[in-house]
Order: sequence, then C-alpha cells, then structure tokens
Amino acid sequence: MASTDEVKKLASLARLSIPEEKLAAFAKEFDGILAYVGTLDELTLPAHDKRPIPVVRNVFRADGEPHEKGKHTKKLVEQFPDREGNALKVKQIIVHD
Repeated sequence: MASTDEVKKLASLARLSIPEEKLAAFAKEFDGILAYVGTLDELTLPAHDKRPIPVVRNVFRADGEPHEKGKHTKKLVEQFPDREGNALKVKQIIVHD
C-alpha cells in the first residue's frame, strides 16, 4: 500500500494540495490505480514487423524573394473601421487600476 508520505510527495510534484484527512483514502486509491495500470503489461499486441518504418525527415521550403516592407499596409489600414493614422484602433480589453 502507498504510504501517506508518498501521496504527499506525489501531490507536491503535481502541485496539488490534499487535506491531511484525505491522505489515507488517496493512498488506498493509488494502489488500485497502479494495479489497473499493471494489467497493461499483460496485453499482447500484434507485431508490426511487416510494415516498413517511415523515414522521418524535415521538409523546408526554399526562401524566395520577400515582398517589399509595407506593401500591404495601406490596403489593410484602409479596410479597418477605426484607426489613428496607420495605427489600428481596437476596443480596450485590459484595464489597469
């Protein structure tokens, strides 16, 4: 059976606070959970030896010629409903007291 000290340690690793009066109940539950997880060792899974393992590789795109800076800015700013110069004005969502 898991001890209450082990439960405290696991709880602190998971950043959980467990009241002292519930530590014994959690210790009992851990044993059941570990027993259930242990049944996974008994599974017999089919072998996948017949399929080749795919090669893992990174795919990069070639860098092309970037467009000139600000090419789309004027068009975007014209479509925005509320603006101050080239700055887009939006509703305030953060309030500092």
